[in-house]
Amino acid sequence: MRARGGAVAVRPEHLAAHARLVKSADADAFLVTTVMRAYLRASFPLQALLVLRGLLPRAPRLLANSFSLSLALQACAASSAAALPSRAATPPLGASLHARALKSGFAAADIFVRTALVEMYAKAGRAELARAAFDEAPRRDVFLCNVMLAAYVSRGEVAEARTVFGGMRDRDLVSWNTMIHGYAVSGDVGMAREIFDGTTDRDAFSWSSMISAYAKGRRSKEALELWREMRVEGVAPDCITMVSVLSACSDMGALAIGAEVHRFVESNRVEVDVKLGTALVDMYAKCGDIDNSLKVFRAMPVKDVLTWSSTIIGLANHGLGHDALSLFSEMISEGLQPNEITFIGVLIACTHVGLVSDGKKYFSSMSDIHGVAPRIEHYGCMVDLLGRAGHVDEAMELIRSMPFEPDAVIWRALLGACRIHKNVEIAEEAMTRLRVLDPLADGHYVLLSNIYAQANSWEGVAEMRKTIRRENIQRIPGRSSIEWENTVHEFVSGDRSHPRFGEIYKMLEEMMDRLRQAGYRPMTSLVLQDINEQSKTQALAEHSEKLAIAFGLLTTPARSTLRITKNLRACEDCHSAIKLISLVYGRKLVVRDRNRFHHFSEGQCSCKDYW
Repeated sequence: MRARGGAVAVRPEHLAAHARLVKSADADAFLVTTVMRAYLRASFPLQALLVLRGLLPRAPRLLANSFSLSLALQACAASSAAALPSRAATPPLGASLHARALKSGFAAADIFVRTALVEMYAKAGRAELARAAFDEAPRRDVFLCNVMLAAYVSRGEVAEARTVFGGMRDRDLVSWNTMIHGYAVSGDVGMAREIFDGTTDRDAFSWSSMISAYAKGRRSKEALELWREMRVEGVAPDCITMVSVLSACSDMGALAIGAEVHRFVESNRVEVDVKLGTALVDMYAKCGDIDNSLKVFRAMPVKDVLTWSSTIIGLANHGLGHDALSLFSEMISEGLQPNEITFIGVLIACTHVGLVSDGKKYFSSMSDIHGVAPRIEHYGCMVDLLGRAGHVDEAMELIRSMPFEPDAVIWRALLGACRIHKNVEIAEEAMTRLRVLDPLADGHYVLLSNIYAQANSWEGVAEMRKTIRRENIQRIPGRSSIEWENTVHEFVSGDRSHPRFGEIYKMLEEMMDRLRQAGYRPMTSLVLQDINEQSKTQALAEHSEKLAIAFGLLTTPARSTLRITKNLRACEDCHSAIKLISLVYGRKLVVRDRNRFHHFSEGQCSCKDYW
C-alpha cells in the first residue's frame, strides 16, 4: 500500500499479517499491534482502527495491555484530525477507549496512554478534555507537555500555552519552538523574540518562525538582521525561511540580499516550488529589477494564479502597462482563471499608461466574462484611471454609483486627480469626505493646499496651514532607503543620525549646487510650514530621497545604478530634481515610491510625468 506524503509505506509482510489476522480465530496481540503500528506509520490511521474494530469481538483482551491501548488512542487522534476539520466533536471510539483506560488504570499509571489521550482530545478540538487529562496525569514528561502546548497553540490560546510552558521542569527544543511559533502567529513579535533569545540550541524551525514573525509584522529590517545572524551561525535555511526573507527584501527594496538568497537556492540546488518561485518573482519586481523578475517567471515549470498576478502587477508598477496586458492575455490563453488580485494588476497597468477604454473593458469583463465580482479596490483603480486621464467628472459619477460606501482611498485618488487637472470644486468635495473618513492624514491637506496654490487661492493655502496647526495634524515622516554593501541605509527628512552624515551633507550641498547650475528651481509652494523662503528651500533639499541619493553618490562607483525605496509618494520637487540628477551625474536611478516605480535616465523619467 502506498504511503501518504513522506510517511513510511506499509510493507508486504504487514499486509500478509493483516490477511492472517482476518482469517484467524484467535488474534495474537503482538501481531495486531505490529499491523496497527505499520498502518499508523504509513498515515493510514483509519485502517489501523478497522483492524482493531474487526478483531475486538473475537478477542476482547486485545486492549488489555497499555501498548495496544496507546496505539488505538494514537489512531483515534490521527483519524480525528483527518476526518474532523472543524474539530468539533470527540470520536465515539475515542470516548470508549478513554473509558477502558480509566477502568484498567492505564489512564493514570501509563504515561504513553495518558499522552495519547491528551493528543486525541487536542486533535479533536476538545481542549478542555485534553487539559483535564493532562491535569490528572500523576507525572508529566516533556513529551506530554509538548502535546498540550501544541494543542493550545493550534487554537491560538498562547496565554494558556505559556502557563503550561512556565510549569515545565524540563523543556526540549520542541517546547521552545512551539512557544516561538505560537507567539509569532498570534502577532506578539516581542514575546516571540524573548522566547527565541532564551532558546540555547536553535534549529532551522526556530530561526524560520522568528524571521517569519518579523516579515509578517512589516519589521523587515529586523528580519534581515536575523537572517544575517542565521547565516553566520551556519544554520541551513529551509524554503519557508527563504520565502520570509524574500518578503522582507521586497518590503525594504533590498535587492542584494534577495539576490544572495537566489544564489543560495541555485548553488544548493534547492527545488524552486511555486511558493518560492513566486516569492523570487515578487522580490525582484519590488526591488526594481523587473528583468530578473521575468527571467525567474519564465524559468518556473509550474505557475499558479498568484505567480501570474505577481508578474502582471510587477510589470504594471514599472510602467510597462502594455507588457502587463500582454501577459494577462497569455495567462488567459493558458487556461488559468484570473482572480481579484489579477485584475488589480490589469487595472493598475491601464492606469499607469492612461489606457482608459481598455481599463473600462477589463473592468466590465470581470463579472461579465470571468465571474469575478469587483471589490472596492477595483473601483479605486477605476477612479484613479479616470481621474488621472482627466475624466474627473466621470470618476465622480462612478463613485456615486458604486455598490459600496466609498472609503478614504477612493476619495484620496479623486483628490490626486484634482491636483493634476486643477479642479478645485471637486477637490473640496473630496476633502470634505476625507476629513470625516481619515481626518489625521496629513497628505490630504498637502494635496488640497497644492491645488489652491495652483489656482492662486492663497486664502485656501493659508486656511490649510491653519487647519494643520489647529488640528495638530502630524506629518508622516518620509523615509527613503538605499542598499549598500548588503546593508539597508534608511534616511528621514533632515536626518543627521547616520554615522557619515557630515560627508553626506557635503555631497548634498555639492549635488544641489550642480542642480541649480543645470536649471533646478525649488518648488517652495509645496512646503506648508510657516517659514521663510530660504528655510523652505533647505527643507526641500533635505528630503529623505535626496539624502539617500547623496549617500549613493558618495559610496557607489560612477555610472552605477542607484535604487531608492520611499514609503510615501515622491513629491514634484524631488521628481524634478532626480531627473536632473540622472542627467548631471550620468546615472540611472530606480525609485520606488508608494504608487509605482520611476526609472530615471538622461534627464527623463519612465512615467513621462504621468503619475
